[in-house]
Amino acid sequence: MTKKKKQSPVIVLVAIFLAFILGNITGTDSGIFGITYYSLFDLFGKLFINSLTLIVVPLVSSSIILGVAKIGKDQSFGRISLKIFSFYVATTLSAILIGLFLVNLLTPGVNESLRQLVQKGAFAGAHHEIASSEGAGFSSLLLSIIPSNIFEAFSKGAMLAVIFFSLFFGVSLSRIQGEGAKTLQNFFQGLFDAMLTMTKLIMKCLPFGVFCLVAKVAATTGYQSLSSLGWFFITVVGSLFIFSAGVLPLFLRFIGKVSPKNHFRAMSPALLTAFSTSSSSASLPITMDCLEKRAGISNRICSLVVPLGTSLNMSGSALYECVAALFIAQVYGIDLAISAQVSIVVLSLLTSMGVAGIPAASLVALIIILETCGLPVEGIGLFLAVDRILDMCRTTVNVLSDSCCAVLVAKSEGETGILTRKVFTEE
Repeated sequence: MTKKKKQSPVIVLVAIFLAFILGNITGTDSGIFGITYYSLFDLFGKLFINSLTLIVVPLVSSSIILGVAKIGKDQSFGRISLKIFSFYVATTLSAILIGLFLVNLLTPGVNESLRQLVQKGAFAGAHHEIASSEGAGFSSLLLSIIPSNIFEAFSKGAMLAVIFFSLFFGVSLSRIQGEGAKTLQNFFQGLFDAMLTMTKLIMKCLPFGVFCLVAKVAATTGYQSLSSLGWFFITVVGSLFIFSAGVLPLFLRFIGKVSPKNHFRAMSPALLTAFSTSSSSASLPITMDCLEKRAGISNRICSLVVPLGTSLNMSGSALYECVAALFIAQVYGIDLAISAQVSIVVLSLLTSMGVAGIPAASLVALIIILETCGLPVEGIGLFLAVDRILDMCRTTVNVLSDSCCAVLVAKSEGETGILTRKVFTEE
């Protein structure tokens, strides 16, 4: 059992490597028997994501209800909630500031070839398809939190509504006594255990699912698309790397008092899943499984921090939104004052909370930032060619940040045995 667990991340890494090679070779037109390889990658990749998202709503709902019901009985819900949101804000703000510093240092938008394309109107109207697919604005965001029909919210996978209802239901459950309360808790405990078992079964298909998803991306974008956007790509990836390999380990080491190396090791299956799916929601079941089974965090903490983080703690997305907004301003020759950049930082922090955990959702939030700050929204078309690859990177950072917050909250609550050798040997 232990040997298999240790080899799994290596197998997935090999699958990613082979997928990039094969995707670039096949492209979108090559095929066999009249069927393109791209369509096969697309089909099996979607089936894999569907299998993960299939269990997200019942898993999130049951885990939050159980967590809140257990915490609510010892009157510590308010304290833990404050810690959770404090760590969310601290990590996300750190990520945004790193992106702000690097985009001002490297100035990736000062690019003559991109400015010529802008002057020719090459990207006019590039944002309309994105804008029309999602409702923008804070009012629609607030309305989506409290739905008029919870069953409709469950059927549509509206995660903010699901989380709100589950929190409300969990608090109410913690305040009732008798056999009814025990029956409900046993029901949700059984549902949660069943969802985790389904997650383990889906994990057996992880290398194949990852291969198909990455091969599709490689077949679509190739390597050519990076040529004119090299500095933008480097700025985003560099900022994400500094945050995930520099700042988050400092949080773990000095606040959590745990080994960052052990944490990365424990979370490797979830991070690889996040990278391949570009969806923190699809990765959520595996993230929770890694935190509970591999990192040794209690369900009491994990069931609150991770589902909430999927919608409210998007550190990688917030960083990307900040860098992208300033990049667009640089390309269009717009000189932003310090106050304007501060506004972008604040908006990046606010809009990242509530962004759907699905591929390319950050582009919707970016439209809100650009419109609020008076920047040309059509500038989004500048980097759409490489957005899919960057989406994979920032989603991985989102999941890593959520997992770090879970560790920090658990340690602050006095939990022991987190990320120790004993946890790995038991695995």
